[in-house]
Amino acid sequence: MLIDTHTHVFDGRFAADLPAVLARAQEAGVERAICIGIDRDSSVASVRLAAAHPLLVAAVGIQPNHVVEAQPGDWDEVVRLAETEPRVVAIGETGLDRYWDRSPFPQQEEYFVRHIDLAHRVGKPFIIHCREAEADVVKVLRAEFDRRGPVRAVMHSFSGDLATARACLEMGLYISFAGMVTYKTAQDLRDVAREIPLDRLLVETDCPYLAPIPHRGKRNEPAFVAHTAACLADAKGVSASVIAEHTTRNARMLFGLLPQ
Repeated sequence: MLIDTHTHVFDGRFAADLPAVLARAQEAGVERAICIGIDRDSSVASVRLAAAHPLLVAAVGIQPNHVVEAQPGDWDEVVRLAETEPRVVAIGETGLDRYWDRSPFPQQEEYFVRHIDLAHRVGKPFIIHCREAEADVVKVLRAEFDRRGPVRAVMHSFSGDLATARACLEMGLYISFAGMVTYKTAQDLRDVAREIPLDRLLVETDCPYLAPIPHRGKRNEPAFVAHTAACLADAKGVSASVIAEHTTRNARMLFGLLPQ
């Protein structure tokens, strides 16, 4: 069994066939998928979908590229969902992004800390988006580690270097890999994945984005997480069943998920 720890199945590209998408995921061995909010509306939608589909649970937050668009009351709604909805298992996605010039960086930093504080208050892990901002993210996480000890979080769709991964591991985080680890040009990323301990490894699709080989260029979906898991198995020189066993156990522990 596998757990897809990062999906956006609220996306309109799934509107016409989501039940079939989730059925294919189950056929591929996916026992749970986490639907991740990126703003108020998608957080509400993620919770609604999780209530309607047993395969799904939800995370709520405002992604760094969307914080500039946040309206009065949006954060209050994220907090309400986090505090009251039983199928919310994490806070986020949150983090920092220097690639897209959409949100002022100080505003991203302020919202990142907001999410971390909310996660601590409600006793849930948080999910980190990081693009070309590794040093900045590590700095914020280091402050959190120094303040409260081990950080209960995951670096999602990891694309950084080994030094960044090791810094995060030292602070207690998990490292999650998405479909881009399967790409021919991603040998450096596979080299990093090889060094991640099995007890800190997670898998995800980040669907509908970043479909893995052999589906690159198509709409990604939770069933395809099996290809990423197989790639990680090859990179680490273990069987696919070993990757499934450890990543599923890790996801259950981090997100408080019970076996289906």
